[in-house]
Amino acid sequence: MAVYNIESVFPDTVKAVYTDRLSGYSQEPYESYNLGSHVGDVKEHVARNRRDFASYLPSMPCWLNQVHSIKLADAGLCKEGVEADGSYTRGRNIPCVVMVADCLPILLADKQGRAVSAVHGGWRGLAGGIIEHAVAKLGCPANELVAWLGPAIGADAFQVGPEVFTAFTKLMGDTAQNAFQADGDRYLADLKLLAQLQLNQLGVEHVTIHPACTYHDSTHFFSYRRDGQTGRMAAAIWLE
Repeated sequence: MAVYNIESVFPDTVKAVYTDRLSGYSQEPYESYNLGSHVGDVKEHVARNRRDFASYLPSMPCWLNQVHSIKLADAGLCKEGVEADGSYTRGRNIPCVVMVADCLPILLADKQGRAVSAVHGGWRGLAGGIIEHAVAKLGCPANELVAWLGPAIGADAFQVGPEVFTAFTKLMGDTAQNAFQADGDRYLADLKLLAQLQLNQLGVEHVTIHPACTYHDSTHFFSYRRDGQTGRMAAAIWLE
């Protein structure tokens, strides 16, 4: 199984899926459901995986060139390869898709099923305020939004330097300290908790968190920090 429905999180008019690394066409070290065309994999293998993934979606997705920014693209207007680290839409049957391999996939929707967004949550984007940017793009009160945080690197595997701690405390204040644990002269950072705390600060109360750690579960997930050269998974959300 490579594509999983996200159940009981979003309203009935919102559909969402995420992938693992299984049941695709790519070979080692990308085996096997790699959706990233920028990682050195055989182009035809990626194309076949993407065609399979698209069969679960209502229309062809706009694949982004993710650069750890806070830029968001309108999924209904963007062209493939646009530089952005998330997308949003109020249109029907237009999937918002992001790729990940340790970074946090964040899916957002309002409770009335009027708008959705997919965000690539790397630490730079999270520290730069990409979640707040996405919430603003949806154009709905934050307390009317629901969020899903997908598989990502766990806190015990994500060692970062003091500059990361400083960046988050600058954005979030002392609240950010709850997501960091001192580890010598460095820190262990909890990406999922950082995203949850940011969402809560913005007024988003309904946050569902997938427990899986991409770093430790090599059977199901790609991990850039674990393997270096590896594939990419995806998460998608759309309005029916």
